[in-house]
Amino acid sequence: MSQEKDKYSIESTDYTIGQDNIQKWGFDVHNAVFSISAGLIILFLVALLLVEPSTAKSLLDGAKWKIIANFDYLFMWAANIFVVFCLFLVLSPFGKIRIGGTDAVAEHSTASWIAMLFAAGMGIGLMFWGVAEPTAYFTGWYETPLNTPAYSEGAKAVALGTTMFHWGIHGWAIYSVVALSMAFFAYNKGLPLSMRSVFYPILGDRAWGWFGHIIDIMAVIATLFGLATSLGLGAQQAASGLSHVFGIEANITTQLIIIVIVSGLAILSVIRGIDGGVKVLSNINLMTAFALLMFVIIVGISIFFDSVSAAFVGYVENFIPLSNPHGREDEAWMHGWTVFYWAWWISWSPCVGMFIARVSKGRTVRQFITAVVFIPTFITLIWMSAFGGLAIDQVVNKVGELGANGLSDITLSLFYVYDALPLSNLLSVLSIALIMVFFITSSDSASLVVDSIAAGGKVDAPVQQRIFWATTQGAIAAVLLWVGGTEAIQALQAGTISTGLPFTIILLTMCVSLVMGLKTELEYQKPSYA
Repeated sequence: MSQEKDKYSIESTDYTIGQDNIQKWGFDVHNAVFSISAGLIILFLVALLLVEPSTAKSLLDGAKWKIIANFDYLFMWAANIFVVFCLFLVLSPFGKIRIGGTDAVAEHSTASWIAMLFAAGMGIGLMFWGVAEPTAYFTGWYETPLNTPAYSEGAKAVALGTTMFHWGIHGWAIYSVVALSMAFFAYNKGLPLSMRSVFYPILGDRAWGWFGHIIDIMAVIATLFGLATSLGLGAQQAASGLSHVFGIEANITTQLIIIVIVSGLAILSVIRGIDGGVKVLSNINLMTAFALLMFVIIVGISIFFDSVSAAFVGYVENFIPLSNPHGREDEAWMHGWTVFYWAWWISWSPCVGMFIARVSKGRTVRQFITAVVFIPTFITLIWMSAFGGLAIDQVVNKVGELGANGLSDITLSLFYVYDALPLSNLLSVLSIALIMVFFITSSDSASLVVDSIAAGGKVDAPVQQRIFWATTQGAIAAVLLWVGGTEAIQALQAGTISTGLPFTIILLTMCVSLVMGLKTELEYQKPSYA
């Protein structure tokens, strides 16, 4: 059967495939991808529920630490490679290429675009770790980065800079590589919006067979476990907030009820689609988060400017030492924090990458990478400096619970900071609501993405499939919380690291495939300078 060729294909190197061919291989409806992905997830959840929770937790922990011990260099160097690769694309002639062709125009305003990628990419994480992470580093809650003495003179800059390291350029470079790859092959080469399409330059028509099935299955599983970590953390923090403000006991039952309620709301949102669901909620989130941020900045204005300076200097000065995995005296800290973070970003990358790809048509490669990597990094710098800087100041000056007892409960750390501020209960309630909405947008985005992958790149798959995946996401988070018990974060980390390992190899290969595709595009697309 002859293949249709789009306007960018060339005879000797054709990276497009016609719709007839895709349908011939069953690419529009991936029974194999859906059945195997769903089957493996259900089997995993049933197995965890049948095993004694302590035994299941021990198995998860064992798998996590074995992977970290053997593959820490892989995670660390892969993240570095993605940063260098993004810089290469920005500075190279590839930066002129416009996603969707020379005449393509952006479908969303810049503000809405940034709001959507930010809410889907890291909303819950910022709420959970904005206070807890820099405070943990400053006080030595679990080791210290670069063996910096806790409470020392330079500890604040190292704590804030290291937090920025985990939430800055490296993470967003990972998202950018996946998002750009998927957007390019979908909008410039006419392939389905799916992970397997990115590997067509390497695999050829085998991308529509079992090689492609395996890639998409791994993308689905990685996304679900990456999301489960975020949802689990969000449920823990929301439960702690409710307990702190209203006296509701923050036990596993409360956390599970939160997951059920928010998953139900996410289902309603996912039914409405991007414009009626995610976009509206993301804009609400951005405005609420901005108002909360401004209040914290104004209340602690003198602390804020010093914290921004400390965070920026700490980030720049320690960027290379923190990126280097060799000869580290703080190896235990690196394993417990940085390796987990890179695995978490990588696990999340199919979800956030495809979501960003769906809303990024019409921008050049240079515009795309610059916006996706640097704008969220700048926003994160402001956020972490405001919340983390204020928390460290309370510790230093013996203010409130943090000043009295340090970081005793990471799920309550944000609310302890509020206790020492005006309108503390109102701030806590707003934050709980914000966590919930971030929860919904994350689940909503992931449901749309996973369903699209499992349906062969379709963006208008039946609503029932989206409901299934939204329910599955909540179930994974709930089971991992149940198994983890009082140490649920370790169980969530274990799932993330286990699924992030194989996907790291996929992302590294993706860089090669993207360059192969961009080379052909550069010959046929007229220059469109950023």
